[in-house]
Amino acid sequence: KATDIPQVGLFLNQGQCCCASSRVFVHASIYDAFLVAAKKAAEARVLGSPFEAKTSQGPQVDKLQFDKVLGYIQDGKGEGARLVTGGASQDGKGFFIQPTIFADVTDQMKIAREEIFGPVMCVIKFDSDDEVIERANASEFGLAAGIISTDVPRAMRIARNLTAGTVWINSYDNFDAAAPFGGFKSSGHGREKG
Repeated sequence: KATDIPQVGLFLNQGQCCCASSRVFVHASIYDAFLVAAKKAAEARVLGSPFEAKTSQGPQVDKLQFDKVLGYIQDGKGEGARLVTGGASQDGKGFFIQPTIFADVTDQMKIAREEIFGPVMCVIKFDSDDEVIERANASEFGLAAGIISTDVPRAMRIARNLTAGTVWINSYDNFDAAAPFGGFKSSGHGREKG
């Protein structure tokens, strides 16, 4: 399912991962359906202690990061991104932020250009493979990318053209301790184990 993989790629670590899938490019033909399914999945997430089995999302690491992420959410609203779900702190004790999804995000918005390190998904519409490759590569970062497609040759062609240290196809956050890890541009200075 096209919505499951980005959910894991972003919300698994509350977005506090250097390779989090915070920019999600979705083809125009499935954009609206994707947003409906992504909203439903995000709202089903259970925030709480990571030591409880029912929990699917824990808190931000500290108050500084909590405030920073809430600031990015305000920036997204202020720049005209459409809030689909979330967008606030979770009531109660701790630094919990609701899983947040923005639609109608443009490449120029701060939430699309910077690393948020929080549970904020920016859903960006595209029309063609060449367009999405160009736009994905326009980022100053290049650590990781993920492609979800039933057309594996197409996914492989896109992967070969992305400037990212790791490109997953139909998965996200799958690591092998024996494989090198690193990125391009502002996302790295070489490779670990390679």
